[in-house]
Amino acid sequence: MKEYKVETLIYYSKLTLDSEHIAKKSKDDIQEKLDEYAKNGFKLASTNSTNFGFAIYIYLFFEKDV
Repeated sequence: MKEYKVETLIYYSKLTLDSEHIAKKSKDDIQEKLDEYAKNGFKLASTNSTNFGFAIYIYLFFEKDV
């Protein structure tokens, strides 16, 4: 049997000359979540993302055997 968790990270676009500002900011946050869940025995099973207005939603799907 498996246990599943979903983590949602939300980032807002801003006016800047740096077209990769969200990628740069999200990299550290995503790594922090990966480390946090790995400590509890979860592994990353899948990812997804979508945007709505000025927001980008990143979904991290984790699973572990129980």
